[in-house]
Amino acid sequence: MPHVKYRSPSIAPAYTGRLSTDPIPSLRLPDEAMEPTAAYRFIHDELMLDGSSRLNLATFVTTWMDPEAEKLMSETFDKNMIDKDEYPATAAIESRCVAMVADLFHAENLRDDDASTAVGVSTIGSSEAVMLGGLALKWRWKARVGDTWKTRTPNLVMGANVQVVWEKFCRYFEVEPRYLPMAEGRYVITPEQVLDAVDEDTIGVVGILGTTYTGELEPIAEICAALDTLQADKGLDIPVHVDAASGGFVVPFLHTDLKWDFRLPRVASINVSGHKYGLTYPGIGFVVWRNADCLPEELVFRVNYLGGDMPTFTLNFSRPGNQVVGQYYNFLRLGRAGYTHVMQCLSATARWLSDQLEDCQHFEVISDGSAIPVVAFRLKGDLGYTEFDVSAALRSYGWQVPAYTMPDGAENVSVLRVVVREGFSADLARSLWADLNAVLGHLDAIQPEGHFTQEHFAH
Repeated sequence: MPHVKYRSPSIAPAYTGRLSTDPIPSLRLPDEAMEPTAAYRFIHDELMLDGSSRLNLATFVTTWMDPEAEKLMSETFDKNMIDKDEYPATAAIESRCVAMVADLFHAENLRDDDASTAVGVSTIGSSEAVMLGGLALKWRWKARVGDTWKTRTPNLVMGANVQVVWEKFCRYFEVEPRYLPMAEGRYVITPEQVLDAVDEDTIGVVGILGTTYTGELEPIAEICAALDTLQADKGLDIPVHVDAASGGFVVPFLHTDLKWDFRLPRVASINVSGHKYGLTYPGIGFVVWRNADCLPEELVFRVNYLGGDMPTFTLNFSRPGNQVVGQYYNFLRLGRAGYTHVMQCLSATARWLSDQLEDCQHFEVISDGSAIPVVAFRLKGDLGYTEFDVSAALRSYGWQVPAYTMPDGAENVSVLRVVVREGFSADLARSLWADLNAVLGHLDAIQPEGHFTQEHFAH
């Protein structure tokens, strides 16, 4: 291609300068610098090939925030959350957020005039929070069994429906995972399963408030009651950690009378994702403990090379402060009344979609969005196509609706799931329903006897 020399950048056409004439390496640093606008355009155009995050109904992660929140977050990208001495206002905001979460979950010994009475920390999503909660359980078990821990194998009891981060925790920190199987028609664990699995080396039991697979709430109060009876009978004192990543910012506003949190004395710690129904862009999460006794002091580090003696209990170190700022904006902007209103609206949209699916001859609804705004459903009988075919066909309309198999014990069950989030309006739900009907009509018409075949594409 002949080289074209432009006399003035101001008249260079947008796509006939360097952007289109010189190949740009993708696996090594370019030899030359680039104009900011050209670099922006190059990356912006490539990102257009991504799916729309707003139409991604697979994710629990927030994809829309107020413009004012976005402005605040853009103004604080450069604040390092770990530098609490240099950024005292950001540090204070983090402490307030932790205190608000602890208060929402009814933690003990909280004082309105002292945020430091809340025992917890903000994290990079619930994955880090889970690791920290699990570590506290393991260290408390070590203290409980004394020096004999060196010759014993700790175990953690949880459902096969847990998020993969719990598997990571067990592998990384040498804990035996004891997975409780599901069954067709039952996609949460039961107190009876828990009692059969625990022993003197169990560091804790994980209960899920809003499972990833179906959005259902596990019977945490019943599990705690069963463990209370076990302690009374056999002396085994086994704590419970609640994985409230998905439901922690929903249940307190939709199901106010449901006891699942620190109102149950056996619950020692809770994790929650701010970037899910906390309504904040990723990544932000929290882990909070009932009181200081539940967080072993040995896990807290203190550093002074950042300008002050700062206690820290995180797996990450440097991270931007803007996620905490975004979460604080939501807490102030919405308050309890605002969160209640948002969750009621999302629940209403989920229930509307569930009602349409219930009335449809094609589907069986597994979870109707009444627990948290998540609708899980499967095809009825053998229609000649599968949930994976439906998911693939919806992509042609722009929708990303995941199809997947259920965990161990119910692995023969395939499911479709829609996560209703802020930004997924009732109008979009109606559009999804119309497109889903079009997909079903298409699948019914072209391949009633089986899945797509090469012969179909050949005609």
